[in-house]
Amino acid sequence: MDRQTRVRQAFDEFFEPPQRQESWIPDLVRRTATTVPAYRKFLQEHGIEPDAAEFSQLPLVTKETYHQKYPLPELCRDGRLAGNDMIAVSSGSSGRPTIWPRTLEDELHVARRFEQVLVDGFQADRRDTLAVVCFPLGTWVGGLFTQACVRHLAAKGCPITVVAPGNNKAEILRVLPELAPHFEQVVLLGYPPFVKDVIDTGAVDWPAYRIKLVLAGEVFSEQWRDLVAQRAAIADPISDIASLYGTADSGVLGTETALSVGIRRFFALRPDLAREVFGDARLPTLVQYDPASRFFEVHEGTLVVTADGGIPLIRYHIADEGGLFSHAALLDYCAGHGFTPPPGPELPFVYLFGRSLFTVSFFGANIYPENVTVGLEQPGISDAVTGKFVIESVEDADRDRFLRITVEAAPGAIPDAARIAESVRTELLRLNSEFAHYVPEERQLPEIVVLPAGDPHYFPVGVKHRYTRPDLQP
Repeated sequence: MDRQTRVRQAFDEFFEPPQRQESWIPDLVRRTATTVPAYRKFLQEHGIEPDAAEFSQLPLVTKETYHQKYPLPELCRDGRLAGNDMIAVSSGSSGRPTIWPRTLEDELHVARRFEQVLVDGFQADRRDTLAVVCFPLGTWVGGLFTQACVRHLAAKGCPITVVAPGNNKAEILRVLPELAPHFEQVVLLGYPPFVKDVIDTGAVDWPAYRIKLVLAGEVFSEQWRDLVAQRAAIADPISDIASLYGTADSGVLGTETALSVGIRRFFALRPDLAREVFGDARLPTLVQYDPASRFFEVHEGTLVVTADGGIPLIRYHIADEGGLFSHAALLDYCAGHGFTPPPGPELPFVYLFGRSLFTVSFFGANIYPENVTVGLEQPGISDAVTGKFVIESVEDADRDRFLRITVEAAPGAIPDAARIAESVRTELLRLNSEFAHYVPEERQLPEIVVLPAGDPHYFPVGVKHRYTRPDLQP
């Protein structure tokens, strides 16, 4: 099928009501094994015949064993990178970018998820809506991809108008007073700490604009949701603030709904039940997903996803800590404890605590230990530290986020915290393009805490070191 035919077919399907396609996975596996050279080689190297193997027998795919192993064109259908429409880029731990090709069909798949939030949740099919894209613009996945998906909803007939100032706070606050009075509601789409910063600093008549929020990239608390709703004069934090589960790898995988938010708020008030259900003292993000578009599995406490795209991914180990619930199972559990959540779609749930593999999300940017290590290896610093450190995204009393790095001092040494902070910031800006473009300049300098060698809380002796503290994440 040529590209023009594929695009026309994708638009026809997008303009029709969604159809349940329960048998799409075998077809995706078959087409990927047939048309994607890298996946064909990957299966051959594992001694797998795709037609003979059960889906659960197919090997897990990772960024290291698959995406970074084969030439980029071989990861695409027919071995052609040019068969895609655009490129998204995410930062890697070494500073080397990870490339994710996209097609218009991918956008239409994800536009369904925005439709679930904006239309089903915010009634943007009936209300004149200004969508303000506050994600960074450029090669990163958030801004331009979001803008395209929302414009597809406008093309479908929703009275939505998009403006894309990106993560330029001054520009957001400049255009809002000019445009917002002409619409019935305003939706800000961006990373949670940045959107909060806009709301806190803007001399804007928030109550007049009927604000709604679409957020992504960070786990936040229900107290944070309530505080932001109060400051932006958001009428109902349950139905008017929705978080997306999105990745550079596969686009948007799931969305918060009034149903999932209501359940999450119930567990926020019952930490004993949250620990029983989620297996952790932390409160995860809880979203619903469409099994006709994305298929989830759990592997050793982390999520595995199967999804079509510019680079089709079969059993891709996405490295997010989390799990799954059927719609019936989670609602039955709530009912068994006397709670009836708000109504919502009859879709399964996926929950996630955030990235594993020692990364921390800060303003939507993944902060890698490798980036920080380079900052500690500079002359005048390396002799005073052991090389061990812990990265945390910390929330202060006003629910604002800052980056804290706790560093272990070498025995008998007194490291210069200010010098370490400057060195780490310099290397993060040099190596991590997401950090450089997502994090506002005034938040880029980390707070450095120096602790003595062997500190029992952060650097216990004889225990394998962790560069993040999952028990301290929200």
